[in-house]
Amino acid sequence: MSFEGSYLGANDKISVQAIMECKICWTPYDPKEGDETRQVMPGTPFIALPADWKCPNCDAPKEQFLVSEDPGSDHAREEEMIATKTRQLEADFMEVWHGQMRDVPLVNKALRVEAVAFRMHEGRPLGILITPWFMNLVQLPADGEDWSDLNPRAKEYLSFASGEYEFIHNVRPMVGGYKACSLFSPMGDFNTQAQATAVAEAAMIALFQDEHRGVTDHAADIREAREQELAALENDDTEADAQAPQVVQAKPSRRQVITGGLSQTAVGREEA
Repeated sequence: MSFEGSYLGANDKISVQAIMECKICWTPYDPKEGDETRQVMPGTPFIALPADWKCPNCDAPKEQFLVSEDPGSDHAREEEMIATKTRQLEADFMEVWHGQMRDVPLVNKALRVEAVAFRMHEGRPLGILITPWFMNLVQLPADGEDWSDLNPRAKEYLSFASGEYEFIHNVRPMVGGYKACSLFSPMGDFNTQAQATAVAEAAMIALFQDEHRGVTDHAADIREAREQELAALENDDTEADAQAPQVVQAKPSRRQVITGGLSQTAVGREEA
């Protein structure tokens, strides 16, 4: 099905909220109201109308309808932009997976490259990229924004409702510049793609929950505690062992909070 006059009849340019108007008699079709005369239920989008549906006033075919207004058009354009950018992101890291990472021992071959739960945040796509060797929170540039001059490995802190997170800059051939915060690396704790996806979706929800803002990042304390414990064991020093801080008593970092405490292996690590 196509329609005349608006976007050259391209259905993917209108949203499910689009209010259409017959160009013959100017009768509107509002999806909120449906069409009682044709037994079309309220909530039926114009693009979902039967192929033989006609204007209830003058019997003009669907092809004779124009876009009157479309409250969801901005959302539709955003969704299209996010889909395009995440496809590029996945394609870029699929190339890495089939290239230099395929035979690396630390990869989890039960997993695949997948962009999960991407949404717009402050005008830019934000979501989680799963690969067989890492799970990263990723921010992509806005439409028309050029991040190709980002300095790889440069660091930046970005703020969310749950706190501030360290992002590393990087540039890839297909996706261009992007910023990534490591959540998991390696990915050995995951048995299935579905499990990794569920954690990614939960992490995106927790990221925007301000009740986690008071949790501080104790990565340095954890590393120091581990070093002291190892030194105590090596020297068989009972007193030092008793005084060494216990890792289990450290508060979780924000990163651990948003991933349900599963990201302890990711603390202090970066993507490959």
